[in-house]
Amino acid sequence: MRFRLLLAALLLTGQAHAQAVNSVASDATVRSPDGKMVVAVRVSDEGRPEYSISRDGVLVIDWSRLGFILANAPKLERNFELARKEQRDIDETWEQPWGERRFVRNHCREQRVSLREKTGDRRTLVVVFRVFDDGVGFRYEFPDQPQLSQVGITEELTEFAVAEPATAWWIPGGEWNRYEYLYNKTPLAELGQAHTPVTLKTASGLHLAIHEAALVDYAGMWLRRVTGQRLKAVLSPSSSGPKVSRKAPFTTPWRTLQIADSAPGLYMSDLILNLNEPNKLGDVSWVKPFKYVGVWWAMHLGTKTWSSGPNHGATTAETRRYIDFAAANGFRGVLVEGWNKGWDGDWFASGKDFSFTEAYPDFDIVALAAYAKKKGVHLVGHHETAGNIAIYEKQLGPALDLYAKLGIDAVKTGYVADAGGVQALGDDGKIHFEWHDGQVQSRHHLHVVEEAAKRHIAVNAHEPIKDTGLRRTYPNWVAREGARGMEYNAWGNPKNPPEHEVNLVFTRMLSGPMDYTPGVLSLTGAGGSRIPSTEARQLALYVVLYSPIQMAADLPENYAQYSKPFQFIKDVPVDWSDTRVLNGEVGDYATIARKDRHSEDWYLGSITDESPRELHVSLGFLGEGRKYVATIYRDGKNAGFDADGHAIEIETRPVSRHDTLLLKLAPGGGQAIRISAAKSSAKKANKKKTQPEFDVE
Repeated sequence: MRFRLLLAALLLTGQAHAQAVNSVASDATVRSPDGKMVVAVRVSDEGRPEYSISRDGVLVIDWSRLGFILANAPKLERNFELARKEQRDIDETWEQPWGERRFVRNHCREQRVSLREKTGDRRTLVVVFRVFDDGVGFRYEFPDQPQLSQVGITEELTEFAVAEPATAWWIPGGEWNRYEYLYNKTPLAELGQAHTPVTLKTASGLHLAIHEAALVDYAGMWLRRVTGQRLKAVLSPSSSGPKVSRKAPFTTPWRTLQIADSAPGLYMSDLILNLNEPNKLGDVSWVKPFKYVGVWWAMHLGTKTWSSGPNHGATTAETRRYIDFAAANGFRGVLVEGWNKGWDGDWFASGKDFSFTEAYPDFDIVALAAYAKKKGVHLVGHHETAGNIAIYEKQLGPALDLYAKLGIDAVKTGYVADAGGVQALGDDGKIHFEWHDGQVQSRHHLHVVEEAAKRHIAVNAHEPIKDTGLRRTYPNWVAREGARGMEYNAWGNPKNPPEHEVNLVFTRMLSGPMDYTPGVLSLTGAGGSRIPSTEARQLALYVVLYSPIQMAADLPENYAQYSKPFQFIKDVPVDWSDTRVLNGEVGDYATIARKDRHSEDWYLGSITDESPRELHVSLGFLGEGRKYVATIYRDGKNAGFDADGHAIEIETRPVSRHDTLLLKLAPGGGQAIRISAAKSSAKKANKKKTQPEFDVE
């Protein structure tokens, strides 16, 4: 009875809203191309601008405020009237130079709403909505007007009033460890203050993700729960007073809502990318997706050091060893951390001694770059700033010039400092302390990316500002961290539990690629501690957690010990022509299939949380009339994150698009499959009896 009453209430609410958005109560409405998503905009009796969103006639976002509090002028909040509205259709298909899929369709309907104050300075504020079949994006435009030529934003008043009771997956915003937290799963009514994306699942099963797109010269947005299920935008702080200082005209980042029937539907959305501007760099054929190894994991294990001394990791001899390993196993890159002067002493949140052009005496960067080139390998540069961008920006040009001269065409940047600890040079010539996701860092990251692009260098930022799809505009911004990565499995307390990586798929990964650094087949962290995973899961992460650059993070000697599963790491591509999310629930499990951009091969990865699972997967995505050979890496008998993590079974067998597979995942485990287009000579040789752990129905 209670369910029936709730259903009736929802239907009545949806009908009432559908009537409202088509009546004089809303001053402007716009529908998605398929007609199912409706955004309504109105000006209340007090002159407050508000919007709402419905889907299939059911209210999703209740009336929510729009506007700003300003530092240098009266706030833009009330006393408005709707002065003008314009609508247009957008339908285009564009090609990614690299990505989860090659072609992306941008299909939406745009509504521009011009709001004008009825009295006083009669200032104008424009709100632009783009409504897609799978969500909504909106942003503000500050036009060129003498009444408000200089804009100091103290706070946004943007709200997201979620209509239906919902569960939320979120990490805290405004706390010391930036984005590097384990995810909370709570009722939305218990959310405090969160970074975005925030992922929601309503009582009726609808999935939403609230985030932002095209974060340029602006402060990052957090979400704070105001009351009930009403969330409000909170901008990252600034040391200079206003959180955003801009000269008009300018636009804000897009506020985004991805909306789908399921968690896989959220992941399949291209809304964030489509709200970013097209490629500004021109020919980017020099941006190369790649896999890499590196002088890195040993430091997290504590067996090597970033600093100079007897255990220094970045030596010429050790780097040559990694170059040889990369060349022998088909890896393009070798990352070297700790090569440059400045790591001795307490560098954390300081960075005052870092040189980005001077190597330690035991690291011959010129000779190593030449040796790598001879072997068909590229060094991957490293610029750890410790959050001291004042020092880094002074050296940025010469540092990138050095890399360009040596043929180093990718750099990993780092900003290891607590939140609010970024040291930036202010307009007054003094050091100011800024936030990792404030306006200053927004400007800084783009400055680095643009300077790197001039020299044909790709950027992978760690301790970054969050991803908002700017890889479309700047394709050399290939990846970033922005969440707890593999290093927490070396020394973290706690380590990343199995549900963490599943949470990432439908939260952090909605924003863009992550350099998670998987592939630790030894399953061993610092001090011999155990990593809560299985070997098969480590392989599956290469498919499930997307990045155009993927690290094989373990030590070379460990790959020699686990050579059979290592074969999958050598085989798996990092650039895709198509991606399909085959199943998934937030925090529980996810199965993703991706097609290699340069062949007809598909790769499948599936991971679960702490619970064992059996998942049915159709291979209907394979080509019609073609035969394939599947090389399967699955959890073995008694495998599990808290049992035998090294139990793995490897099988080769024929498959076709008519097969349905039963994936059996151990607790905290996974499965990885390479599906190769069969060659005529291999048809008979690869026929084997199906194992009971992997059934074909």
